[in-house]
Amino acid sequence: QWQLVESGGGLVQAGGSLRLSCVASGSTFGSYSMAWFRQAPGKEREFVAAVSWNGVSTYYADSVKGRFTISRGNAKNTVYLQMNSLKPDDTGVYYCNVKSGSIDYWGQGTQVTVSS
Repeated sequence: QWQLVESGGGLVQAGGSLRLSCVASGSTFGSYSMAWFRQAPGKEREFVAAVSWNGVSTYYADSVKGRFTISRGNAKNTVYLQMNSLKPDDTGVYYCNVKSGSIDYWGQGTQVTVSS
């Protein structure tokens, strides 16, 4: 099974930057994609960004294009989310996701708060 641990969240002022990290551990045989989602209180979870198993293909929500960058580390079980020009609307709990075949795995989330 998998265990995903996010880190790097915190409090930042509008216009600032944060870098989120996710480390996955467990049985990691085969290819898998990794992604970031976020959820604000009282709102539905929304897709933020995703990266393919080889780190070549990336996908972004329109709301973060040009500001966020997703990448995979040298260790294939790591994924990062570089967040620049942060806005108050970016506030929420950010969750790391691993999709392997038909199974999705989730981390516990890390809080990102952007103040104005």
